[in-house]
Amino acid sequence: MSKLSRIEMLQSFAEQEPENPFNWYALALEHQNSSPEKAASLFHKLLNEHKGYLPTYYHAAHFFAEHGDLDLAKSVFEEGIHLAEKEKQLNTLRELKNSYQNFLFENDLDG
Repeated sequence: MSKLSRIEMLQSFAEQEPENPFNWYALALEHQNSSPEKAASLFHKLLNEHKGYLPTYYHAAHFFAEHGDLDLAKSVFEEGIHLAEKEKQLNTLRELKNSYQNFLFENDLDG
């Protein structure tokens, strides 16, 4: 299956089930390397319209950090940590906290 057909398939799923955050999430991940602008738009959509979809936060924070938006990355990590604590998702919480600490250290930021 070619990359384009996979993206087209995911786009179709997202359009058919716009209320399902996984479809938008999968599409954002697929676009990260080939179309960063589209990925950024999709991550923003997820963070605004599907705030409770926890998997978004880890990947979105890393994406924004890699693309130089450190303030946004920091706030996405913090929102994800808060959501994981609230939902008692301990594995995700641990992953987010570890990544956040690495992010702060690598970018010489204070938590």
